[in-house]
Amino acid sequence: MTHANLVTFDRHPDSYQHWKLSFDGPVATLALDVREDGGIRPDYKLKLNSYDLGVDIELSDALQRLRFEHPEVRCLVVTSLKERMFCSGANIYMLGTSPHAWKVNFCKFTNETRNGIEDMGANSGIRSIAACNGATAGGGYELALACDEIALIDDRSSSVSLPEVPLLGVLPGTGGLTRVVDKRKVRRDLADVFCTMEEGVRGQRAKDWKLVDHVIPPSDFAEKVKARAAELAALSDRPIDAKGIELTPLEREIGDSGYRYKHVEVQLDAPRRTVTITVRGPESGPADLDGIRAAGVDWWPLALARELDDAILMLRHNNADYGLWVLKTEGEIEQVLASDALMLANRDDWFVRETVNYLRRTLRRLDVSSRSLFVSVDPGSCFAGTLLELALAADRSFMLDDQETPENSPSVAPGEVNFGLFTMSNGLSRLEERFNGDAAAIAAVEESVGRSLGPAEALELGLVTFTPDDIDWEDEIRMAIEERIAMSPDALTGMEASLRFGGQETMETKIFGRLTAWQNWVFSRPNAVGDKGALRVYGTGTAPQFDWERV
Repeated sequence: MTHANLVTFDRHPDSYQHWKLSFDGPVATLALDVREDGGIRPDYKLKLNSYDLGVDIELSDALQRLRFEHPEVRCLVVTSLKERMFCSGANIYMLGTSPHAWKVNFCKFTNETRNGIEDMGANSGIRSIAACNGATAGGGYELALACDEIALIDDRSSSVSLPEVPLLGVLPGTGGLTRVVDKRKVRRDLADVFCTMEEGVRGQRAKDWKLVDHVIPPSDFAEKVKARAAELAALSDRPIDAKGIELTPLEREIGDSGYRYKHVEVQLDAPRRTVTITVRGPESGPADLDGIRAAGVDWWPLALARELDDAILMLRHNNADYGLWVLKTEGEIEQVLASDALMLANRDDWFVRETVNYLRRTLRRLDVSSRSLFVSVDPGSCFAGTLLELALAADRSFMLDDQETPENSPSVAPGEVNFGLFTMSNGLSRLEERFNGDAAAIAAVEESVGRSLGPAEALELGLVTFTPDDIDWEDEIRMAIEERIAMSPDALTGMEASLRFGGQETMETKIFGRLTAWQNWVFSRPNAVGDKGALRVYGTGTAPQFDWERV
């Protein structure tokens, strides 16, 4: 892929083509007004307020700016500027003409963006209401489902629907099936009817089936949505007079060998289809909350979250054939632990809270990236506290045991943040997940909080997988990489996802573990994408032809 064709994920409201962001005191409004000729690719038109990846990148950017630049915002209204049309969902022609990996990555990103809307309500104090002022179909209804409440205009024609199964032979790709039953608590038989109806459900019936919360006549719609938004805003603990933190443009260099940021470096090894991601720890940092606010967007935890998040997305969408990511760190353990201590001491501050939330979402994005993750703990590493989460997220980790000169061996250090601050999608800390809930093993790690642990201690506590000595180090790393990249990427994706998320399930793990896996399969089946598959022939007037065998 040439630099000109790279997909990037940084945007600014001044350049939005599809969303209008406005403010009225504590209530922000994001209004969808998709520009038909503004697709991220030129081979389709975004008609009927349908969306593609570019539309959702703008949405993701807007949500981040609400969190950091507008602390006064306590409620978000998501609506449309098109008459009698809220959103018709993902653009069908975009899906029909996109390669398999594009479709899957598109669905994954839209899932993460909608999970972010729910995260705002749960952890940021920004509640949301979808003001569906017209037809709300497919991904449009999935966008509404991500909001805390849904208001549907009762104009005798506007409906909510998930028509993917009957119309396209695919699944609602952004959590629709899961949210209907897990979040909206729609009765299973009614959900079955709803998800196989092309026309959807409107009016009072939609409310009776729990598909929406409010059904409002056109004459009262705007006023009642405004009143409800004010009620939701009153429930928030967000500050009303704080100064926001501007999310200035990322400093990112793109080269043939990878991507470079201030704190993150991505190196591509094309012959081995392997990526090395090196994260640099803080050199020094603020001493108190005033210093954190003064640092703003340059505060290391926030800068790290932004850069690592962008690197993950760049790799997922632009370098799909690089199946193994090797994670490294550089810096001083003491500096990372000091940064964590300051973050924990001020975690009730709105800005610090938003930064913690951002770090948690970024680490979760790493968890579900469908890449093999190895960690290399080298001399000069700083896998401590927040950065130890990278090692805990990995599929396996290697730590050098320099027996010739033991003082040169690297260390790792658990911190307080590793015990629940950055939970995974299943609600567990990575330590809980790692040890499968073994209380004794977790307690042993907790007793070592704040201490630098050498290879022997780290291995004994289960914090690393292998500790090769200095003689075998390079060969063991090389052989492990060669073995991994020779395996089927499909089998590895399924294996890794199964092993990473043991124990309890949440709505989020169901969306990624069930929906994403099934959608991945459906997107490759001829019933959907074959020459006569439903997704390919949609809009042509030709009926799809199905292979009727159930498998």
